[in-house]
Amino acid sequence: MNQNAGILFHGGAMQEGTKSAYDSDGRRKYLTKAESVKFLRISSKLAKSRRLFCEVIHFTGCRISEALKLTGEDIDHGQSLLCIRCLKKRGKVVTRRVPVPDRLAKELRLLATESGSGRLWDFSRTTGWRIIKGVMNNAGIAGIHATTKGLRHGFGVRGALGKVPVNVIQRWMGHADPSTTAIYLAVRDDEERELIKRTW
Repeated sequence: MNQNAGILFHGGAMQEGTKSAYDSDGRRKYLTKAESVKFLRISSKLAKSRRLFCEVIHFTGCRISEALKLTGEDIDHGQSLLCIRCLKKRGKVVTRRVPVPDRLAKELRLLATESGSGRLWDFSRTTGWRIIKGVMNNAGIAGIHATTKGLRHGFGVRGALGKVPVNVIQRWMGHADPSTTAIYLAVRDDEERELIKRTW
């Protein structure tokens, strides 16, 4: 058993019982910006439907199950955003509105028209997981962050590094507790690397 169980990295320091963008051994749970670029580049080689599935998860930070519930009616074409129904709300219906690139919204609208069923994707959650994992493998991304959750955490980290207000990131990700979102504000790996270079 790991002796550090229950102790997580937070802002470069170990804290007991806190949520973190790192595991108990200090390994990050999120994709870096460079890894995200690789992920998108490899997913661009997939068939259109699967490519768009990968892009939706990357650009919205949604869960696989949330992506699979999207229909053509969940696309706000005037605003280029997706209406994503949160799944972890204990019976309450909560929808979050997440902006996406105009190009992605347009392609999703065409996909919805082509599908005829209303749903954007008709494959299972397991298939969705395999698609994401396959792209990670082909992109050479390995580790605990090479998952859909790693994409979700990466979305939060990009928002924090982009100086997006924490309450906006919280709304986009569907977090009930702002302390859950605040873990992304503590990610300073790139900044700390620049600082330590001064000592080399």
